[in-house]
Amino acid sequence: MAFTQLLVRLPGNSRRIAALLALVLLVFCGLSDWSGQALQLSLPLLIGALVSGVLVSWGVPRLGALKLGQVIREEGPQSHQGKAGTPTMGGLLVVPAGLIVGSLVAPGDGRLLAVAAISLSYLAIGGIDDWRSLTRRTNKGLSPRGKLLLQALTAAAFLAWAAWQQQLGSDLALPLGWVLPLGLLIWPLGLFVFLAESNATNLTDGLDGLAAGCGAVVFTGLGLQLMLRGHDGDPALAGFCAAMAGAWLGFLVQNRHPAKVFMGDTGSLAMGACLAAVALLSNSLWPLLVMGGVFLAESLSVILQVWVFKATKGADGQGRRLFRMAPLHHHFELGGASEQQVVVGLWACSLLLLLVGMVLVP
Repeated sequence: MAFTQLLVRLPGNSRRIAALLALVLLVFCGLSDWSGQALQLSLPLLIGALVSGVLVSWGVPRLGALKLGQVIREEGPQSHQGKAGTPTMGGLLVVPAGLIVGSLVAPGDGRLLAVAAISLSYLAIGGIDDWRSLTRRTNKGLSPRGKLLLQALTAAAFLAWAAWQQQLGSDLALPLGWVLPLGLLIWPLGLFVFLAESNATNLTDGLDGLAAGCGAVVFTGLGLQLMLRGHDGDPALAGFCAAMAGAWLGFLVQNRHPAKVFMGDTGSLAMGACLAAVALLSNSLWPLLVMGGVFLAESLSVILQVWVFKATKGADGQGRRLFRMAPLHHHFELGGASEQQVVVGLWACSLLLLLVGMVLVP
């Protein structure tokens, strides 16, 4: 309740707030570059934002001309029905922009190409899902089982490549120098991370700019903590993360409230897969868990809502609800906060979690 009341008091100029978010992330990257005396993060961030912003601005009218208009689910908040018809599948524009700029950070690094490949694979899965939804004029594309199967098979292929190239470690780095030896358990954990992260980012993509802004923050955080590790860091993957953060900031030019384009499953699944791949290759699962706390909370809210409803369901088929509506952002909306206030509040939470994650760098 207190958090909802705080959201109601937040300001709401989307352009200024999105610009402020971009400035904060640029300052973080600039401080890291100043410390390392190299434009390792700020330059990819700026180039990624510029390329993405231009490409998305050019592509939105094309998506509209193709009549790729979002279908809004009927069981969602009624205030969202006005979003119907807004061009979707914006991930087709922003994800390749970020991947191309990110891969050019270290052109000879096969890991960056592998991360790009798994991201594009999940983009394709999301694209199929979005396309089926659009052609059927419903909010249901691939079946949940079919989508999970495609995600699992693609993730397994990536994990097999990483193991073959000896890029998949068997120890999990934790704060305070602790290390958890996993051995072969890294395989099921890696598979779980791909499925959990991609579906968490997918669930978060329900408000204008929410997933894009949080994604930009988490990518920036992963890049920063990789630079903070010193000799144990990874400048190539850090620069790649900065480019992806910039790409999602560029997307906010058109995706901030009121959104002129949505990323769709095409973008949200690719975002989650990219985060998971970077975290697995750089032993950054703990930072991803902390910095991606908003994604985690959104996912847990759905799981808990379903579990409580089923556990308390009576003879009339009705059960109790833990939240007004899940995912979590709808709970805050129905509590009196505007869509934009919820987005800004969760962006702020992501920034706070970024700082917490930096303190707890393994």
